[in-house]
Amino acid sequence: MSVQTTTHLNFRGDARSALEFYQSVFGGQLIAKTYADFGMPAQAPGAQHVVFGLVAAGNGFRVMAYDIPGPAQAGIAAGGATRREQGLTHTDQACFVSISADSLDEARRYWEALAVGGTVVESLAASQWSAGFGMLTDRFGVTWSVSVTAR
Repeated sequence: MSVQTTTHLNFRGDARSALEFYQSVFGGQLIAKTYADFGMPAQAPGAQHVVFGLVAAGNGFRVMAYDIPGPAQAGIAAGGATRREQGLTHTDQACFVSISADSLDEARRYWEALAVGGTVVESLAASQWSAGFGMLTDRFGVTWSVSVTAR
């Protein structure tokens, strides 16, 4: 028996934009269904927000997302902040999204795309466990751990 896990991200009004961004970075198919698609009156506040969203790519990348019901606060993912101080990572986020690439060039491509409009937590560089490791928080408030697969 096998189990597949998929990261499910929570947003406050900009899940569709985030999913479109992740599709532009990783490729794949995008599905986004709104609250209106599932019966909420189209004129109701939040009816056009995403209740079910998925990006799935042939390279194995999968991420789901939805907009938490309530007032929209674009650019604010449900979570907290992450930063580096004195060689330590400090965060109040419950989780990070971790991706591993087969080469440093591939990791760098993902890194550079995800970093647009985001904040670097730890620069992508060689580490004790990887030919490349780094952390950043993207423009949607999601923190990514990017590394080269150890061999």
